[in-house]
Amino acid sequence: MNRVGWIILGIIVVVVGLFVSMTDFGVAGGGRVAPRFDPVASVVERVQPTVRALTVPVAGVPRDAIGDSWGDAREGGARAHHGTDIMAPAGTPVVAAAAGTVEKLFQSERGGTTVYVRSPARRWTYYYAHLAGYAAGLHEGQAVKRGTLLGYVGDTGDAGAGNYHLHFGLTRTDPGERWWQGQDINPYPLLAGKGAGR
Repeated sequence: MNRVGWIILGIIVVVVGLFVSMTDFGVAGGGRVAPRFDPVASVVERVQPTVRALTVPVAGVPRDAIGDSWGDAREGGARAHHGTDIMAPAGTPVVAAAAGTVEKLFQSERGGTTVYVRSPARRWTYYYAHLAGYAAGLHEGQAVKRGTLLGYVGDTGDAGAGNYHLHFGLTRTDPGERWWQGQDINPYPLLAGKGAGR
């Protein structure tokens, strides 16, 4: 065999070896397979909720129409606003800004009709408040994709009658924390397509 033949044979051996290393031929012990953990995806989600910007969670609202209301005074300066208010007509569809699982449907004095969606690795909670109502059939434990209908823009809770908007919040959480726990993060930069929130 000449030199070119040996090179071609070497390439074939490498390609076959790579193919075999990527193929799962089953597992001894009754076919049980250990769960696979994707450390890269986990690290990425801990650093920021998505590689690209979040979907604007109110149908028809362009990114440049969203203002940064994080830190604005509320209740006469008694507290700071922790979220982004997205103004829209009553009944405008509200959609999931990112994929996850509906963790809690909740009625609260401040937020009114609310939805809490938890990211797949449970590192982020997306909060949708002041809804007029939920999408038909929406339930806790439901998996949602980016863009899934969650509900409709309203003025429930402390929004004020006729002050129709979605209050969108973002919370960084540890996987063991509950839906109301975690650290609030400014979602505006991710909604506006400008990078991670503060």
